[in-house]
Amino acid sequence: MARAVKALYAVLITSLLAAPAPAVTASAGTGDVAAAGDAAPPPRPRIAGVRGLEIAVPAYAWAGDPMLGDLVATTPAASVVVLNPGNGDAPFDAPWQARADALRAGTTATGEKTKVLGYDTDHGNRDIAAVKASIDNYLKTRDGRLHVDGIFFDVVSRDCGPGNATRDHYAQLRAYVQDTMNAADPTAADLVVDNPGTAIADCYLEPGHRTADVFVTYEDTYAAYTEGGWLGGNVFGASGGYRPGTELDPTGTAFWHLVHAVPDAAAMRTTLRTAFDRGAGYAYATGTLMPNPWDESPSWKYRSQTAYAATVG
Repeated sequence: MARAVKALYAVLITSLLAAPAPAVTASAGTGDVAAAGDAAPPPRPRIAGVRGLEIAVPAYAWAGDPMLGDLVATTPAASVVVLNPGNGDAPFDAPWQARADALRAGTTATGEKTKVLGYDTDHGNRDIAAVKASIDNYLKTRDGRLHVDGIFFDVVSRDCGPGNATRDHYAQLRAYVQDTMNAADPTAADLVVDNPGTAIADCYLEPGHRTADVFVTYEDTYAAYTEGGWLGGNVFGASGGYRPGTELDPTGTAFWHLVHAVPDAAAMRTTLRTAFDRGAGYAYATGTLMPNPWDESPSWKYRSQTAYAATVG
């Protein structure tokens, strides 16, 4: 509800309060902003509580890793952090819970607390009992308390499946997360993310059958993001064609773009501006490379992303 209120408020005041966004050129491999003489004035920081771009970080490192320490220390904090103990199957024990609690104490640029998600991988064909056991690893703790705010499902199919069977599989998992969290704490607000890593079929956002709150609709390199790897939208329909999907996203928070191999801080800012222009409510840019670009901090400070994102909107 709070996000919906922010979205409506932003629609009412954006035309009055938001300054023009800086002109950006996505030069091949450089990410340089436009020349100073051609650029519009820098955007004003958004008023606290107004919807814009937020930083959400997949942090695939161990509980004691400096990456997570960097995220705890960042002000303003990231809006979402994904924790990944052994792809979801290593015990989410006391050290992990303490790290999650420390992250959840962070305050974002809009005054909210950081939301922490537990990582799970599904592949669309994993036995649903095994997936639920991974969910329980995060949500059914010995102390009976919730230390996370929801679940991040990785390697999600992007297609509806015959008779929407694949879509309904993920809708069932979302309902299980919601029910399990409600049993632990009826006041808890759940957050579910599906990561196909590319545009997703619009059936996944169908009212009454929606499979997640947020969808990662891009996960690839900066070069691909700026040189033709973007398919043209966050969703696609059965009849073909890609579109932004904003009509399915009244809160402005449904889509998340993850970009790695970003060459420098200027390209990071280009990435964030591009993500917002393409309909993403969440984004993250890092210079780290495959095979795992999500296991260390970028060379620039997290604050350079969270502070810049607070101006984008």
